[in-house]
Amino acid sequence: MVTNTSGKKKTAVARATVSEGEGRVRINSQPVELVDPEMARLKMLEPFRIAGEQLRDEMDIDIRVEGGGVSGQADAVRTAIARGIVQHTNDAELRDAYMEFDRSLLVNDVRQSEPKKWGGPGARARYQKSYR
Repeated sequence: MVTNTSGKKKTAVARATVSEGEGRVRINSQPVELVDPEMARLKMLEPFRIAGEQLRDEMDIDIRVEGGGVSGQADAVRTAIARGIVQHTNDAELRDAYMEFDRSLLVNDVRQSEPKKWGGPGARARYQKSYR
């Protein structure tokens, strides 16, 4: 059985394909072990730490991720993997464990940075006003 899922964070979008296999996890056709920085790799593999490493040996996960930065992509991949595992195994207990650990494992984060406006250096901050 093949399962397709996706995850989003800011402007990063990750699409995962989960299939029966022997534990290969590829991100943009590269093994997840080659992902740098290490913090991003650890964040991507978080769903396996909660579900148990033996679950990883039963499936192959192929992920395409685009947009955003390193951290946003890591969060998007993390969500896509967790959703894929839950759909593939159809395990309600695992779903509850993910929700209890961190809701963003299964739910996309819709927050976006606010666009900059005129009259200031950022979205809300204004330039200082001089009276003298």
